[in-house]
Amino acid sequence: MDSFDSCITILEKCLSDTHLEKSWVDEIVLFGGSTRIPKVQQMLRELFDEKDLCKTVNPDEVVAYGAAVLAAKLSDKGDKSFQDLLLRNVTPLSLGVQVKGGAFEVMIPRNTPFPTKKSKIFDTSKDNQYSALIKVYQGERLKCVDNHFLGEFRITGIPPAPKGSAQIKECFEIDDNGILTVTAEIISTGMKKELVISNENGRISEKEIKDMIKEAEKYKLEDQEFNKRLNAYNELKECIYNMKIKIKECNVNKRVDSGRLM
Repeated sequence: MDSFDSCITILEKCLSDTHLEKSWVDEIVLFGGSTRIPKVQQMLRELFDEKDLCKTVNPDEVVAYGAAVLAAKLSDKGDKSFQDLLLRNVTPLSLGVQVKGGAFEVMIPRNTPFPTKKSKIFDTSKDNQYSALIKVYQGERLKCVDNHFLGEFRITGIPPAPKGSAQIKECFEIDDNGILTVTAEIISTGMKKELVISNENGRISEKEIKDMIKEAEKYKLEDQEFNKRLNAYNELKECIYNMKIKIKECNVNKRVDSGRLM
């Protein structure tokens, strides 16, 4: 029963990851020899509220059938009926950037179908900040050091301004071929810089992907504690920064030593 239950657990996780309701599933196609086991079929029907299972395709040939359809579509030489099919891949792990405190800011969540394009606007973290280092990571942990580093680039020429006044728009775009392009733009000047990451450059194996997902579940509570500490630390720094501004506005000659925070 442990083995049977693990099959259902995988299906439930699949539905959860893709944000699908069971009622949205049109057909349940069986593949693999284990789906011939009556108990497996019974549990599948129960999971999908007694919905009938599709048995019109040989379960030993389903994967090969799908691969043949994909090959026909990609070659543009197959049956025209295949060309109307929409076959979409998804991102195996979340993609994002490092933000203050070494935290991982997700730009494209795991299981997002591509091609896709996501963007966010970030404020400068220091007064008169001239440049920003964009570090790109792949993974599911809340700390960047626990994720897979993909690459980095620096954008310069940010006009002098108080902390939080200047803004940088960061954009993640994945094309049909799975190539990731990361762009940073200084909003006030329009200056841009980008980094291109191909499938062969920096991506990780299927085994490493599975291991990283398992680690994210294993250290979920630890990551939540890190997030709480980081939020508290950032709130304290913001409070001190605002107090320093008020002191200057009141013409009080007093020095606040922010180095003690470190």
